[in-house]
Amino acid sequence: MSISSSSLARLAVPLLSLSLLLAMLMSLRIGTYPVPTLTVARVVLAWLLPAGMAPASDWSEAEWVAVTIIRLPRVLLVCLAGAGLGLAGAALQGMMRNPLVGPDIVGISAGAAFGGILAILLDFSGPAMLAAAFAGGMVALALAWTLSRLGRGGGVLPLVLGGIIVAAFFTALNGLLQYVADPDSKLPAMVYWLIGSFAAASIDKLVLVAPPIVLAGGLLLALRWRVNLLSLGELDAASLGIRVERLRWLIIALVAMIVAAQVSASGMVGWVGLVVPHFTRMLVGPDHRRLLPASALFGALFLLMMDDVARTLASQELPIGVLTAVVGTPVFAFLYWRLQARGWNND
Repeated sequence: MSISSSSLARLAVPLLSLSLLLAMLMSLRIGTYPVPTLTVARVVLAWLLPAGMAPASDWSEAEWVAVTIIRLPRVLLVCLAGAGLGLAGAALQGMMRNPLVGPDIVGISAGAAFGGILAILLDFSGPAMLAAAFAGGMVALALAWTLSRLGRGGGVLPLVLGGIIVAAFFTALNGLLQYVADPDSKLPAMVYWLIGSFAAASIDKLVLVAPPIVLAGGLLLALRWRVNLLSLGELDAASLGIRVERLRWLIIALVAMIVAAQVSASGMVGWVGLVVPHFTRMLVGPDHRRLLPASALFGALFLLMMDDVARTLASQELPIGVLTAVVGTPVFAFLYWRLQARGWNND
């Protein structure tokens, strides 16, 4: 018996949830010190459950440390960041009615990276670094939006062009900060920041970035039916009682909060917010009531797979930002080709 596309769309979220749980289990298993799958499951249960309900500790101290201290915080942080980026990209694309829009394209990531590099230069850490990254992302997006409104009523293409201009400006500022930074103590951290990595993941970082990502992501999920109305167009959304400008700025602020939190934890990890919503849309369709939660799950799964490749492909860990760019740029080129073949429009 064949499964219809509507049935597949309804099953997408449960299937993605199950796939993500299995991928997390396998990610906890692999590494320089491999741990058997059954042992991983028992260790995680012992970590989660109270002492009286936990399974008997038949694992070694090295296995416990590898799973709970080294890998579990990293896997959770990667999944949280991937879910946030996938959700943010889907919300932006729905709001702007175009699959070519993402946090990287409209300048948020470059602005957040500038805030993070400035924080490194000034010896900020923890909440101060998160605040600096958030401020940089908001300033970059506000500049891109302002440039887009200088045209005739704005639109998607002016926002993309404005984002490219702003991203180039903040990239130049990033280069300036690297030039004036101490080459021994500050510059290596800045360079590593710009190419992105989860190698320094820890429980402290997870506790720091989880609240803004969960809060902003939860609000975006609560607004998903309003994103559906925005995707109909400004006039239609306004006629249905939506305050379009206010809602757009709310979505923009929530997206900036998610991207800033991710950047403050792992540096720049590009293209996830562009690639993930496109593939998820092919799976579940354009209805944002399904698309947003599915994009969050697929984003977590995608970034977790990229991180697994980054830490296991070679003896020295690869920068995950490089891997996501290798995957993302061909997809962006394909999307651009499809839109050009159909004819570009500003809707």
